[in-house]
Amino acid sequence: MKIAIACDPAGMPLKGPIEELLQEKGIEYVDLGMNEGESRDYPIYAVRVANKVVSGECELGIVLCGTGVGISMAANKVDGIRCCCCSDCFSAKMSRAHNDANMLALGGRVIAPEYARLIVETWLEGEFEGGGRHQKRIDMFKIIEQGGQLE
Repeated sequence: MKIAIACDPAGMPLKGPIEELLQEKGIEYVDLGMNEGESRDYPIYAVRVANKVVSGECELGIVLCGTGVGISMAANKVDGIRCCCCSDCFSAKMSRAHNDANMLALGGRVIAPEYARLIVETWLEGEFEGGGRHQKRIDMFKIIEQGGQLE
């Protein structure tokens, strides 16, 4: 598994601890910024990670900003991305089980670094339940992305 990770300035407090977790678990990752001295708007980082995921270069992506909300919204503008903004482990688990989330967004101003590690660990361990109603809903996401109608 290979994961893409990036953040804006407000997500920096979580980036190091999450990268440490990935290293501890032996998970390969690619750091797409922000680095010390850089300062750019979060949509840039969201799209960098999303593009790595949709291209297949990375299986999953993790993006970080102040709340996780803005960066998740930007990531979700990329066709094929299902980015969830999570502040708790249950939502992280269910985002994988029911929504086949391929990106996770967290907020550096709302989640403590140790809890962020736990959320990421829970998210990474999650698996899509597939089939039935869950797959039907994922398929509906694709229809929406292509400008189709659900009703």
